Amino acid sequence: MSLSPNTIQASNGSRKVKRRVGRGDASTRGNFSGRGMNGQRSRSGGKGGLKLKGFKTVLQSTPKLRGFKSKFIKPTEVRLTDLENNFNDGDIVNIVALKEKNILQKNDKSAKVVLRGELKKKLTLEGISCTVKAKELIEKNGGEVK
Repeated sequence: MSLSPNTIQASNGSRKVKRRVGRGDASTRGNFSGRGMNGQRSRSGGKGGLKLKGFKTVLQSTPKLRGFKSKFIKPTEVRLTDLENNFNDGDIVNIVALKEKNILQKNDKSAKVVLRGELKKKLTLEGISCTVKAKELIEKNGGEVK
């Protein structure tokens, strides 16, 4: 079959025949015309579709993020008892040494020594912050904080 204007046809399913409503009871779409019985939605203009909200109302209705997240890294607390149990007299304590002794996890970035427990060894702290009381106790035992 040759291609000519009279042989061109639309593909199947591309053209949908519009439903003719309200053409008598024999057409199966007569009488109430598929709108049901009475009521607002059976009248003309009664079926209001989905109304789009404006941007402001969408923004107001979305749940907001609550609270506050600090951008600063919170140091991991290290107790004096951890230093007493894991280090020898005269050792240098830094982040790497604390990770080797499994006092800190590998993802921890900083540490802070807290006054919890007893310390009787002379230790040197490097690159680690500590509380005032913990610093006094370390210096009292002959250690130092750098």
